[in-house]
Amino acid sequence: MEILIKLSQFLLSLSLLIVLHELGHYIPAKIFKTRVEKFYLFFDVKFSLLKKKIGETEYGIGWLPLGGYVKIAGMIDESMDKEQMNQPAQPWEFRSKPAWQRLIIMLGGVTVNFILAFLIYIGMAFMYGELYIDNSNVKNGVWITNPIVESVGLQTGDKIISVDGVKEDKFHELNERILLGKQIVVERNGEEKTIDLPIDFIDKFLQGEKSPVVDLRLPFVVSQIQDESPNKDQLKTKDIILTVNGRPLKFADEAQSVFETVKGQTVPATVFRDEKEVPVLLKVSDSAKIGVAYAVRMPYDNLERLGVYEVNREKYGFLASIPVGIQKGKDQLSGYARQLKMIFNPNTGAYKGVGGFKAIYDIFPQHWSWEAFWGITALLSIMLGVMNLLPIPALDGGHVMFLLYEMITRRKPSDKFMEYAQLAGFILLITLVLFANGNDIYKAIFK
Repeated sequence: MEILIKLSQFLLSLSLLIVLHELGHYIPAKIFKTRVEKFYLFFDVKFSLLKKKIGETEYGIGWLPLGGYVKIAGMIDESMDKEQMNQPAQPWEFRSKPAWQRLIIMLGGVTVNFILAFLIYIGMAFMYGELYIDNSNVKNGVWITNPIVESVGLQTGDKIISVDGVKEDKFHELNERILLGKQIVVERNGEEKTIDLPIDFIDKFLQGEKSPVVDLRLPFVVSQIQDESPNKDQLKTKDIILTVNGRPLKFADEAQSVFETVKGQTVPATVFRDEKEVPVLLKVSDSAKIGVAYAVRMPYDNLERLGVYEVNREKYGFLASIPVGIQKGKDQLSGYARQLKMIFNPNTGAYKGVGGFKAIYDIFPQHWSWEAFWGITALLSIMLGVMNLLPIPALDGGHVMFLLYEMITRRKPSDKFMEYAQLAGFILLITLVLFANGNDIYKAIFK
């Protein structure tokens, strides 16, 4: 059932993005009286699952879910329709239209992608508001559980002051900032310390354990009790261990050092259970273990209820949600641009983390959440828009590049040149798709 829920969200999101992207090409084409021969969700290689011709356009759903397309008459595109291009140009064809009209048609798809993302973020700000923990309220510092992060110099208890000279107000945004950053300033034991991140930090991080760069320090909340635990008659799941042998246990990351002081002993302890403190006896093994696992994630509401962190809740009216949503879109756009910059820099090793369809599928939650769905869809819309703007023939950005050349030089590239460029771009695009999805397969087999 969980797989079905993830798959449903994945297909719905991609289908929505593909149809709206292609609609961005379709609408200006029709406005400029350019014939659109096909409008397809997914690719109809050899055959289609569904199709219906309405007027001059065939609408359909293909069987290969790698994208979608509109086939515009008189345009050299992925269809490589040489027969049509060998005929005299007709007034309804793309190649007969002025360069500025062709430019608008080609930019229509990415324009819709960016507008869609910003509209979603505005809608989310209005519908859901914002829930976050202010970084200034993380007074006991961060929790570092990833050895790769420890190896660059960050420690549990460090208070993050700035990343690349910018102070981050919201704690949940720190992970991306640090992962894409170059320098961190932290407060440690009352003193400021500067940590320079290695250029290949993102590569090392992606190759290591799947845990956050930084996390919130949490109380010791019992999440699982092992069958052979000597304390299964004393502890219950959701118990919060408050003291051990009279010594306070404020955070789970302090547990090992506390248990080391009483290993091999049975000691009194206090747990928080059913809204009250309850005394128990803990048996600590010679290896300083008590046979339970603790939670590494907790909902913000629980953290606030326990008095661990102060949670900020922002609610926005319709007008107030507009600048909030626009700012969110701008932040996501600039963040993705930074990611692309790192991916195209071989020294960072970020290209090793590039993923394909499985990577996209994996970011959807296992339970249906409209808030998560729209947030992921908005981000994917930005990614689709940026990727399509890359100056690669076969992508919108490649067509735009040649159109700008034509408008500046007043010289139109020959159809033969465009055919070769389209073929080269298509081969490059297929190579990138194979590389990204090959990364998915490699990680699934070897990691």
